[in-house]
Amino acid sequence: MSQEAIEITFESLGLTKTLDKMTAKELRQLIVAKIPAIVGASGMQKEELVKAVKDVFGIKDDAGGVSPYKDQIFTLKKTIRDMRVAKGTVAARQERTQIRRKINKLKKRTRRLARAL
Repeated sequence: MSQEAIEITFESLGLTKTLDKMTAKELRQLIVAKIPAIVGASGMQKEELVKAVKDVFGIKDDAGGVSPYKDQIFTLKKTIRDMRVAKGTVAARQERTQIRRKINKLKKRTRRLARAL
């Protein structure tokens, strides 16, 4: 049996998702099928699989991973807490509905800011 050295590039894998978004099962199938340099993939957890693939291709992890909008998210959440208190004290149904809708919009905005990197 002759083993040939096959040159594998990250682009040649043809990934449709990022490594972090893939499931452990998908990562194992990818490693077994296309990356023979990684041994023992069947016993690894997802974090270990992602780290092994990144090590093989020399991809460096982003240190931190904290959203640049952290302060803005924090202030929005404080506003939401204050509005919830205000919603409990308002007697008129229409005003409570308006406050509830504003809270929902702010919650959606915090989610969008957290996803944006």
